[in-house]
Amino acid sequence: MNTHYFKSVPGKYRVAFRNYYTLQNLLSIRNCALIFLLINVILRVLVLALPISITKAQNFPEFDFTNWVYLILTPVFYLISHLLVIQIRKTKKANAGMILFVFLFSLYIILSGMYSAFIATSEPRNNLTIYLIALIVISVMCVFEYDEVLILLILSEIAFTSLLLYAHADATGMLYDQLISVVLLSGFYLISRYFFSYKASYYEQIIEIRSKNIEIEKAGEFKNQVLGMVAHDLRNPIGAVESIAMMMELEEIDEDTQDNVNMIKESCSKARDILDDLLEAARNENINIIETKKIELNQYLKGIIDAWKIQNPITIILISSVNPLYTQLSKEKFTRVLDNLISNALKFSKETDNVELHLNQKGNIINIEVKDHGLGIPQDMIPHIFERFSKAGRTGLKGEKSTGLGLSIVKQIIESHKGKISVSSVEGKGTTFLIQLPVSA
Repeated sequence: MNTHYFKSVPGKYRVAFRNYYTLQNLLSIRNCALIFLLINVILRVLVLALPISITKAQNFPEFDFTNWVYLILTPVFYLISHLLVIQIRKTKKANAGMILFVFLFSLYIILSGMYSAFIATSEPRNNLTIYLIALIVISVMCVFEYDEVLILLILSEIAFTSLLLYAHADATGMLYDQLISVVLLSGFYLISRYFFSYKASYYEQIIEIRSKNIEIEKAGEFKNQVLGMVAHDLRNPIGAVESIAMMMELEEIDEDTQDNVNMIKESCSKARDILDDLLEAARNENINIIETKKIELNQYLKGIIDAWKIQNPITIILISSVNPLYTQLSKEKFTRVLDNLISNALKFSKETDNVELHLNQKGNIINIEVKDHGLGIPQDMIPHIFERFSKAGRTGLKGEKSTGLGLSIVKQIIESHKGKISVSSVEGKGTTFLIQLPVSA
């Protein structure tokens, strides 16, 4: 925390910070005025309700006078502070009248505490509790520039000296009382500047965080634009290379050339997959709300399984304990989730192993499990598999490469559906991904 005992905040923050703390000062004054008014109302009620033999009210005419002054002036301060709060919230700017009002109220509270010490006893150093409380309340509650604090100290000391002269204190008593007042006012200055420094540092951090967030948002938008352009520009040459490879297959080619053509086609397919993952990660990065519709999960999962059976010999089984079962899904995005999980299951399973989709309901939660009986995931990798560009990515049984993006995309899409995903795995026995979604009415 930067200290500002004899200086203000940097120039680039000064005006904005003054607007900020002036609003906070006015809100604090409004609350303080209400509390101070309630205290004086309670004291007035007690004086009126209790017998004079207990209160000895006739012995304290100064108290009676000041109590009425507080009951009249404090509501005025409350009303003005309320009106100024409305004004500053509309204009977003502090003016000299608001700053002067804060200064006057602070002086009002300090003088009230100071005068109470003289009412209680002719020797104020014997009863400084209320004066001390007033100084602490103002130093903590209100934010002042250091020159404003100095003026407040000088006026308070002048008022204290005037009260000492009014009380006809002797020279020695005045000296002791003045020393005590100087100590209290010095403490007031240090506390006031400490809280000024604390609030100024807090404000500077908030401004820095906001500016960094804006920069991050702009960088994110720029990154998405670049990814879009890169994907668009790369798809065409990749498609051209793949078309040439397919045209080569139409002619009679030897075995070595066919192997090279197959390698070209496989490389093009992998490049497209990488582009798709990058674009999907960018699209899902800042999406919290997506468009969904009511889907019956049994039919939906059967459709996905049928599509996979066409292109893969491995058996995929749906095991459901409830039918029908509805939830809200974005069909396009959630299909990508299941395709990714099934693809991973196939990648790390032998052709003789089955992949199982389990569907069940527990209360208001739908559980979808994608279970394989393949290699499993090492325990030290499990905490990292949902991280973007995760190093937990591994090569499949047939040499399939991983971009480290697939499961991070899966997690983003599921969370955008207000769901959760978790994984359990035993090496050599298989892996189960558990998706939990809310039930649709």
